[in-house]
Amino acid sequence: MSAVYLFILILCLYGTARTAAGKAETDGYGVVRINVGKQITIQCKSASNQDMLYLKKGLNEEEDIYFTDSNKSTINQKFTDRLQFHGKLPNVDILIKNLTLDDTGPYWCVYKSTDQKYELKTTKGSGSVLLVVTESKSTDSLADQRYECPEQSQSDLVLVTVVICAAVLIVVLTVFLIWIILKTRPLRSTVKKRQVPVNDVYEDMRGTIRR
Repeated sequence: MSAVYLFILILCLYGTARTAAGKAETDGYGVVRINVGKQITIQCKSASNQDMLYLKKGLNEEEDIYFTDSNKSTINQKFTDRLQFHGKLPNVDILIKNLTLDDTGPYWCVYKSTDQKYELKTTKGSGSVLLVVTESKSTDSLADQRYECPEQSQSDLVLVTVVICAAVLIVVLTVFLIWIILKTRPLRSTVKKRQVPVNDVYEDMRGTIRR
């Protein structure tokens, strides 16, 4: 019983912590929601020296949006008028303006460099994002209200999770206490003492006297 109680306690605490940290986890994965017509800056960074940087789009990194090395930089024709870049390898800030719904998707900062054996090594740097472009509202205030709703619902979800966990813990504690009480209470003996019929005792005494 104690093992079950401990497991439920850990599960509740883990669920509460995960729910409360939901926004932080989302930000950690780089999920960005921006309205149509706005802009985004993707900050590609690497802790080590790199020879080339690709900004790729798609789940399988199938589309090259931007490329740069020490000699030149290349921009995808679809983004020629909307993409600007600042900085130099390995840290480059890539600005994409006038976002459209078609721009929705994952963007990856992919670095390539040659190692000591002159083999090409590919690594992913920090800054990769999942861009979600949404329909713009008529006013900025409406757009701001749209972004406040998830935070409010997140707080409500945390509160509901805490209440549910508290109720579960109360039930488990009650059952555990009842089990302890029943376990420690002295049990009545189920074996009754054998009672010798009185008549048989008298007959035995008579037989002994006769002898």
